[in-house]
Amino acid sequence: MPIELILSAGTLYAFLLVLTRVSGALVFVPWPGMGGASQQARAVFALGVTLALAPCWPVVDGPRMTAARLAGWVLAEAAVGICIGVPVAFVLESFGMAAQVLGQQAGYGFASTIDPNTEADSGILLVFAQLMGGMFFFALGLDRQTLRLLAESMERVPVGVYRLGPPAAQALIHFGAGLFSVGVRMALPVVALLLLIDVAMALLGRLNQQLQLLSLAFPIKMLTTLVVLSAIVPLFPRLLMEFYGQAWVATLRMLGL
Repeated sequence: MPIELILSAGTLYAFLLVLTRVSGALVFVPWPGMGGASQQARAVFALGVTLALAPCWPVVDGPRMTAARLAGWVLAEAAVGICIGVPVAFVLESFGMAAQVLGQQAGYGFASTIDPNTEADSGILLVFAQLMGGMFFFALGLDRQTLRLLAESMERVPVGVYRLGPPAAQALIHFGAGLFSVGVRMALPVVALLLLIDVAMALLGRLNQQLQLLSLAFPIKMLTTLVVLSAIVPLFPRLLMEFYGQAWVATLRMLGL
C-alpha cells in the first residue's frame, strides 16, 4: 500500500522559521572542528538540529501568511539566532584574547603555524588556546547548554513576537566588554611574571654589560610562560563557566526576558 507524505503550508513555514533561527545561532557558535567542515556538512547539521526541535515548532496559519509577514518573521528569527550565537562565541573567544596578550610578551608571536579551523597562519599560542577552548567547550557541556538555550527560546520567544531594539544592543555591548576583562584575567598572572623577568634582565644588564642576556631572554620567557600556564590551567574551567553564566544572562536580556 503506497504511503503519501502530505505537509501543510503551515508546517513548511514553521520549519523554515525554526531553520532560520537555528542557522543564525550556529553560524556564530564556534563549534570545534566545524570551521574546516564543508558547507554541506554545516547545512546537514543545522537541518538535524531543526528536526530535533520538531516538538517545539510553532503553529503557523499557512493560508493567512503573506510574503511581507513571512519576510519580517524570517528577519526576526535570524536576529534571535544571532542573539544566541554571538554571546557563546564571545565565551570561547576569551581564550584567543588571552593568547593574543601573551603571544608577543612571551615571544611566541615570532613563530606561526597553520590554524586547523581557518587554515591560515596563526601564532602557536593562539592555536593552542583555540584547541583548549574547544576541549573545554565539550568537556563542560557548553554544547548541550547551547542546544538547550535554542529549545527554550522556542517557548520563551515565540515566532513573530521578537523585536530587536536598543536594549538588545546595549546588552551585547556590555557583555562584549567582559570579553576583554576575562582575557586579561587569564593572561595577567603570566604577564606580571614576564614583566618581573624583563626588569631582572635589565638590572643584570646594567650590572654587567658583558652578559649576553638577549640570547637567554627568549627561552626563559617561553619556559616561564609554559610553567605558569600549566599551574593556572585548572582555574580556567571555573572562569569559563562563570563567563558562560554571564553569556546566558546577556542572551536573556537581548531577547527581552
